[in-house]
Amino acid sequence: MKVVVQRSKEAHVTVEGKVEGQISSGLVLLVGISQDDTESDCRYAADKIANLRIFEDDEGKMNHSVLDKGGEILSISQFTLYGDTKKGRRPNFMNAAKPDHAEPLYVKFNEYLNEKGLKVETGVFGAMMDVSLTNDGPVTLIVES
Repeated sequence: MKVVVQRSKEAHVTVEGKVEGQISSGLVLLVGISQDDTESDCRYAADKIANLRIFEDDEGKMNHSVLDKGGEILSISQFTLYGDTKKGRRPNFMNAAKPDHAEPLYVKFNEYLNEKGLKVETGVFGAMMDVSLTNDGPVTLIVES
């Protein structure tokens, strides 16, 4: 499992002009699931992300998590994170999970985040989406299971 984590001041996702998910301050997650991922990977990634200390304290040091700050999550499924660009000019997506494997794990990942007390908004799995955010910092990390 591979998740791009972006600290955000605000964000929203639209599908065909309709807002499907929207948050104020928190994290935007681009979530890629490989064919080898399991619920254990989802649990690990959710715990790691919920507790990452990437928000500043009063002294400007990254000492607070999204949980500490009462932040929100905008989670977007993103199979292209598993695009292999080593050969040729067209990405190879063989390592990305097929939808019937990826979607239940994506749902479970979001449930684990929600169980931690986080408000989780999502896009539409498998849809073409427009994601808009104000990246705070910018702070962008990659979490892999």
